[in-house]
Amino acid sequence: MFYVYVLHSEKDGLLYTGFTDDLRNRIKKHENGFVRSTKHRRPLKLIYYEAYLLESDTKRREKYLKGGNGKESLKTQLKNYFNKNKWKSSSSS
Repeated sequence: MFYVYVLHSEKDGLLYTGFTDDLRNRIKKHENGFVRSTKHRRPLKLIYYEAYLLESDTKRREKYLKGGNGKESLKTQLKNYFNKNKWKSSSSS
């Protein structure tokens, strides 16, 4: 199983989107500062994930969620969350 996931930085309000084949382990790495792109953006909260059978489908979905249409889709889907938590949409990855 492969996962695409979205983390929200409680420090700067930005999103981080990634993919992995071991979601629990990858989130622990983010939380413990072992991922260069998020280590200075902690604390992080897992706010969304999806599971896929094929890695290629997961990568395609990750790329979509990182783009403008994907971010707008997330904004709509997680509207209640973002109403309660700040989100800086610019420079999100």
